[in-house]
Amino acid sequence: MAAVSTACSDLLDTVPQGSFTDEQIGEDEAVDMLTSAYATLLCHFFGNNESFAGPINNWVFDVRSDDALKGGDGVTMESYMHQLEIGNVQSDNDVANFKWRNNYYSISRCNTAIKAIANSSSISDAEKTSMIAEMKTLRAYYYFDMYRIFAKFPYFDETVVDPSSCRADQYTRDQIIEFIRQDLRNAYTALPEKQAQVGRFNRYVAAAILARVDLFISDWAEAEKYAGYVIDSNQYELYPNFLDMSKPEYNNMYESVMAIQFSGANSPDQYNFNNCLNCTWSEGNLYGNGDDFYLASQNLVNAFRTDANGLPFLDGTFNDEDVDGADYPGNVDPRLDFTLGRIGMPWRGHTYNENWCRNLELYGQYSGKKPYTAPESPYCKPGIVPWGASSLNWSLIRYADVMLMKAEALIEQNKNLDEARDLINQIRRRAANSVDASYTPVDCNPSLATYLCKEYPASGWNQQYARAAVRMERRIELAMEGHRWFDLVRWGNVVETVNAYYESEKKVHPYYDGAHLSADEIYFPIPLNQVDNAGDLYK
Repeated sequence: MAAVSTACSDLLDTVPQGSFTDEQIGEDEAVDMLTSAYATLLCHFFGNNESFAGPINNWVFDVRSDDALKGGDGVTMESYMHQLEIGNVQSDNDVANFKWRNNYYSISRCNTAIKAIANSSSISDAEKTSMIAEMKTLRAYYYFDMYRIFAKFPYFDETVVDPSSCRADQYTRDQIIEFIRQDLRNAYTALPEKQAQVGRFNRYVAAAILARVDLFISDWAEAEKYAGYVIDSNQYELYPNFLDMSKPEYNNMYESVMAIQFSGANSPDQYNFNNCLNCTWSEGNLYGNGDDFYLASQNLVNAFRTDANGLPFLDGTFNDEDVDGADYPGNVDPRLDFTLGRIGMPWRGHTYNENWCRNLELYGQYSGKKPYTAPESPYCKPGIVPWGASSLNWSLIRYADVMLMKAEALIEQNKNLDEARDLINQIRRRAANSVDASYTPVDCNPSLATYLCKEYPASGWNQQYARAAVRMERRIELAMEGHRWFDLVRWGNVVETVNAYYESEKKVHPYYDGAHLSADEIYFPIPLNQVDNAGDLYK
């Protein structure tokens, strides 16, 4: 009895192991907790498939749009993704559950870091303010992801003692979006203009996220303001060549506003599992068993057609003619061959052919290119981790996106239309200049394709035409980067566009016969197992 009494007394006086006391949180420990929170951008909590099927880059939502096909071996492979592709939204879909779990695990780490930093006695007030602003910016990104995907979800910050008691209907969507925006406004003021460590957020990351949030809710004036802050900072510029976004040697340079930091130096867990299983099948197994998910639709490929003046077909006729392989005789925007594989055209210095396509008959030929280096690159590690894995970062927000955000905000306000045109034309000018046969690895061939991409003239540049132009520019500039579905949702034409796409694309992909998207299927319901686990908190 005496021994037990003494042991209990000692135990009660013991500092808990595996956690920090307030006095133990110094700057080094705080940076470790920041790093742990930033690492959530990998979405790699429980296994490769959760990172792949519930990724923060949101390629799985492009599959819901007119831009992309699920791909892989067939419709039964990752069949829950196929259900999304044909407009069949169910509450037990794995993508919904993965996104919910990934985002809330990430939000939890942000809140934990905020509390620990705030309670530390060995960090200066200035450092605390900046570090907490970083975490609130990251948390805002995850909550905005929830806002775009789910109709209802619980919101809690670091002050909530028991997040497990939070109801999904505690706050309205309007209240939640204002929480998000206020955190980002405050973070913009609190964060430094530059960070000593790459990957950590500066004030322009907060500004860019806020501009994206503002566009989603049509607050054009604030979107213009904060996108303008990023542009006027003079910290960013367009990549000199479109291919540069796929070169790891340019990580955290040029257009990289907000990027997931991947590594080839440590555990394979640090590779880009968000994208790597989407890698092309590749003749000769150059990338190590790419699974060939996330292929471009014929509709997207046709959007790269240009007319005799080097401009897109903005009148809706872009899809009247199919672009295919190297023998297509018409004009195309060169970004087509930097974005996806076409039979007979170069792929990182190799010739892309039928043997690069896992299921050519069912899903066609258009594997995505942007997340992959050349297989010979020293940054590519197919012998260690397959599927084209490398240390190439993935830009969640790049500078071209911010430029188009500001252009769109100006156009929707019908103000400074010439400035909006100039922003768009800068992007088109870079695209045209990227056609360089000497630039390696080779990804375009001007002897096989007729590349023509010209700038918009001042003549006829009114609000209606400019709106069509900026929307098309977003589609082709940001193609296969996970933006298209969310753009269609915020523009209010997602149901009309996707159903028209199903109707036209079923001639190429018969599994679209009978596919349909309705207005009440735009947002995911709360995942079924989350409802089951939450008692009466979720409905």
